[in-house]
Amino acid sequence: MSTTELSTEPADRAERIYQALRSACEDDLRKLATLLASKPDDQLLGPTEFTVRDIVHDIGAKALQTALNERKKGGTKAPA
Repeated sequence: MSTTELSTEPADRAERIYQALRSACEDDLRKLATLLASKPDDQLLGPTEFTVRDIVHDIGAKALQTALNERKKGGTKAPA
């Protein structure tokens, strides 16, 4: 995935979202790492794969909710 250069306001918003996501997803990432470390190579696919997908789906949902919350906090600016 390529990175996009953002102007000041979106870059500031991206940083706030990133910091909020780091905290919101820390437990999910720990759970994911523990799950993957606990499985031998021959058990990474199948049921483990579906558990990984569930955890990653939860992270994605948190990302969207965090972005929505950040936009609500920022409010909208009156037209000039």
